[in-house]
Amino acid sequence: MKTRTVGIYIFDDVEVLDFAGPFEVFSVAGQKLEPKPFQVFLMAQYNRPIIARNSLQVLPHFTLETAPVPDLLLIPGGGGHKPDGTPFGTRLELSNPVLLEYIHKIHPQTELTLSVCTGALILAKAGLLAHQKATTHHLGLEALHTIDSSIAVQTGIKWVESGKLITSGGISAGIDMSLHVVAKLLGEELALETARYMEYDWIGSSNV
Repeated sequence: MKTRTVGIYIFDDVEVLDFAGPFEVFSVAGQKLEPKPFQVFLMAQYNRPIIARNSLQVLPHFTLETAPVPDLLLIPGGGGHKPDGTPFGTRLELSNPVLLEYIHKIHPQTELTLSVCTGALILAKAGLLAHQKATTHHLGLEALHTIDSSIAVQTGIKWVESGKLITSGGISAGIDMSLHVVAKLLGEELALETARYMEYDWIGSSNV
C-alpha cells in the first residue's frame, strides 16, 4: 500500500479544529496497517510557533520551503476582521503572495487539494476554484462569491467535490470531508473504522 503524505498549512489565528480534526482523521486511519496509509505533517510560512485561535501554540514540522510536496494539500480556515477592520487569519492570508504562489505551484502536483471552512477563500484567491463547485463556512459564502463570482457556491452540505478539489463547510465539517477522502482513497469500511475509533458519529459518505 502506498503511503500518501498529507500537508496541512497553518497560520496565526487558524481555527484549531479546522486543522486538528483532519490531522486526527488521517493520522489514525489504517493505524494498524503497515505501512500506514497516510503520513501527516504541518507546515507554515515561517519556522516558529504558530498562534492558533484562543492562543494555542503549534509548532509546524516544515516551512513551505522545506516541506516535501504533499500528495494531499489541505488549507484550513479561521479568522476575519477586527473591529477596526484589520484582517486576521484567512483574511490576512488572502494577501499573502508567498502562500498564493505556493498553492498555485503545488496544486498541479497534488493528488487532491482540500480546504476546510474559509480555507476555500484562499483557494479561490489562488485561482483554483474558478468555474468549480465549492463551499465554505456559512458566514463565508458571500465572501467566496465576491472573490470569484464564477464559483458555483454550494450551501447546506458538508463538503463539495469538484475534480481533485474538495472543499468543506465550517470547522467540524472538515472531519466529515476527511473521512470522505479516506473512503474515496481506501474504501468506505476503513473510513467507518476510523470514525468508530474516533467515536465520531459519521454515517458514511452521504453528503448531508
